[in-house]
Amino acid sequence: MLKVENLNQYYGGSHILRGLSFEVPVGKVTTLLGRNGVGKTTLLKTLMGLVPSATGSIHFDGHDITRAPSYKRVSAGIGFVPQGREIFPRLTVEENLLMGLATKPRGTAIPARIFDMFPVLRQMMGRRGGDLSGGQQQQLAIGRALAFGPKLLILDEPTEGIQPSIIKDIERAIRSLAETGEMAILLVEQYYDFARALADQYLLMERGEIVMRGSGADMDADGVRQALAV
Repeated sequence: MLKVENLNQYYGGSHILRGLSFEVPVGKVTTLLGRNGVGKTTLLKTLMGLVPSATGSIHFDGHDITRAPSYKRVSAGIGFVPQGREIFPRLTVEENLLMGLATKPRGTAIPARIFDMFPVLRQMMGRRGGDLSGGQQQQLAIGRALAFGPKLLILDEPTEGIQPSIIKDIERAIRSLAETGEMAILLVEQYYDFARALADQYLLMERGEIVMRGSGADMDADGVRQALAV
């Protein structure tokens, strides 16, 4: 679904992303791990067109989107859940979810599966997003990204600042989405146990490069936890 080849990115004179190449297949969870400052969020901003890539290519669903603006990437089927959630705090839960339908015809209903995965959102439809707990806001952010039916879902550290019970809910939701075979999922995460539980394949970044990759089932044997701790 997503194919990245020899992607490079610079900030000033700093070489942030260094020749990244990887694929994110449909029906699988690809987990990208790495410590703070290795370039994970820069990579996601580049994938979403928020910052232009210096060199390399990005193909999505068979089309070259390397120079496409962000709104065209979303219209093509890329859903993004940013770090920090970035919901609209003054809008209600319902209005936040409807924002996820901006690319759809007026009157399109919020998909029922969002409420199946996160029942609390149905209970709080009239509540303002800013009044929700951190975990509820994260569920709302994921629901908003899912509303239009993306082919690729990108999540940037969804467990950050979230209570353990809701982390389990999010884990179940991500797994169920992958198992439908309808979308590819790219999960950026620092919480090793969460990443290992979900990963069909993993990528480990250091200093803007992918230094390890393999099957999610091999993460322990490959020493990924130890590499993150170094």
